[in-house]
Amino acid sequence: MSVGEVPFSDIQNKGKATLSQWQRSGARPLRVTRRDDEDLVLMTAARADQEREVLAAATAMVDALLHSDDGVLVRKVVAAAFPWVSYLSGEEVADFVDELINALRAGSSLDNPAPPARTIETWRHTAEVYADPELARILSMPSEGDFGAVPVPEL
Repeated sequence: MSVGEVPFSDIQNKGKATLSQWQRSGARPLRVTRRDDEDLVLMTAARADQEREVLAAATAMVDALLHSDDGVLVRKVVAAAFPWVSYLSGEEVADFVDELINALRAGSSLDNPAPPARTIETWRHTAEVYADPELARILSMPSEGDFGAVPVPEL
């Protein structure tokens, strides 16, 4: 197994040796796999601080770009970063960009990447529906009755 990924049992059974090997490898984030639960990622506090700082800088740069008067450049940047926006209308792309920047700001202020991740995922699913005419047709048909609660999507 590579140093970049270890089973949780290695941390439990030979934690000091596993962590020493990881630190000697350059201390990149380490995926800790678990059989019965979601995997974990282990990183140094310095690395986590760097990632937070990069996210805040990227958010500020996107925010500055979006507040520029160069709408063509904004559309090019968004299309390059998220190619699936080609299936959205111009108005939907504008809505996506507005929601994304708000989610980036909110997530950055909470030190939580979930808000922008959720925004990207929900708009990507919208684009997936538009990209598949048969799926779009099925989903836009009137439904009969209540099918109950919709499960929370996995992100």
